[in-house]
Amino acid sequence: MSVIDEGDLEFENITSIENKTLRINLNKNIYGTFAEIGAGQETVRNFFRAGSPSGTIAKTISAYDKDFSDAIYGLESTGRYVTESRLKSMLDYESKLIEERISREKHPDKLFFSYANTVATIDWAKKYKGHGWLGINFQTKPREEYSSIILHVQFHENSAVHQQISLGILGVNLIYGAFYQYDDPKELLKHLFDHLSNDKIEIDAVNFTGPVFKEVDNRLMSLQLIKNGITEAVMFNPEGNNILPANVLYKKNILTLRGSFRPVTNVNMNMYEKALELFRKEKRVDPEKTVVIFEITLSNLKSEGEIDEKDFLDRADLLCSLGHFVMISNFQEYYKVVEYFSQHTKEQMGLSMGVNTLIDIFDEKYYRHLSGGILEAFGKLFFKNLKIYLYPLKNQETGEIVTSKNLKVHPRIKELYKFFLDNNRVVDITDYEPKVLDIHSREVHQMIVDGEEGWEKMIPEKTAKMIKEKNLFRDKES
Repeated sequence: MSVIDEGDLEFENITSIENKTLRINLNKNIYGTFAEIGAGQETVRNFFRAGSPSGTIAKTISAYDKDFSDAIYGLESTGRYVTESRLKSMLDYESKLIEERISREKHPDKLFFSYANTVATIDWAKKYKGHGWLGINFQTKPREEYSSIILHVQFHENSAVHQQISLGILGVNLIYGAFYQYDDPKELLKHLFDHLSNDKIEIDAVNFTGPVFKEVDNRLMSLQLIKNGITEAVMFNPEGNNILPANVLYKKNILTLRGSFRPVTNVNMNMYEKALELFRKEKRVDPEKTVVIFEITLSNLKSEGEIDEKDFLDRADLLCSLGHFVMISNFQEYYKVVEYFSQHTKEQMGLSMGVNTLIDIFDEKYYRHLSGGILEAFGKLFFKNLKIYLYPLKNQETGEIVTSKNLKVHPRIKELYKFFLDNNRVVDITDYEPKVLDIHSREVHQMIVDGEEGWEKMIPEKTAKMIKEKNLFRDKES
């Protein structure tokens, strides 16, 4: 029996917040500090209420004043306090301090932890809902190198008091999960929302690090956030690391391409390059403040049944290797993507897509759940200064090139479509590469799976090399 499990078996199936805190408090080996800034000391409050807190709580601090905070944790170069770097400074400082002040000779079995959060709750005008960072450094064995779990949250409740309560519950779930569910990170993530719901609080970024998580791929953990309904979108940078979407999108011009990217092909790259050229020429677009997002939807990942995690990672690896930001989302309709981006920027946005996708956008059946139908959806889609950059389609039977000028939409939608066309909201990509129009991602993928030759010429050279070197997109038996 491990040090963590000692004397705790009677609590095996009890999951209330009170019993989670009591289980930790009664474990004589779990001992640590709480540093909470911005929403009171809501997490540690639960431990005080549970009983027997003296065996768990070494110290609790709320360095609310900025000068005191700077004096303890150091100055932030950005001057901002609700940041990941601030949270890490707090965690590292408190972890070092407990090691210095508590004798290992006297307490050889202690499992130290440092829990911290830095948050901003809703403002008095209720225009800004608030957000925050919280995390924990912890040990599962005495003297072990610390492992860490760091989260970013968005508050959705309209009361600071309710936000504080939700933060306290999430903090308890995090500490409990770190000690009792660390060996199954997927379950740990799921139980972070015990006694919570995503209409109260949202986790939109997560990172697991340290010795107990050395086999964890954080991109898969982000995928779990979407699968469990904990957030609507997650993002990876070109290095393949989880990042906070707001840090990439804030006040940026955003061009988005949605696809399966299974794998990314020369069509995708030609569409991206030509759309970006047009986008950068827009009057309201600052090329230096422009970001391109390659988006894969959850429904796309599920297109052939349950999500194949290896397949998902293969796609992400290839896109990131080409230097792109990748977003995985639960947004089936494009207007939801635009609404999401609009939370972070008021600058020009663009969507690059093929003809078949544009035809789908103008299909009324996708908007029957809206009281205002397609008109409501298009009001949300185009209420900002947004443009669609349309890549042509080659009719495989006739050889005809289909553009915005000759594509067929339903007669009921014809005037609506003409309105957006006349107002220059749909822009044709005209200087495309004709020879790539015959390339289809699904066919390329099948050629790779079947071991056929010739697919290498249909995708970027770097992508082909990586697929071969890492044996990507192969059958499990191959």
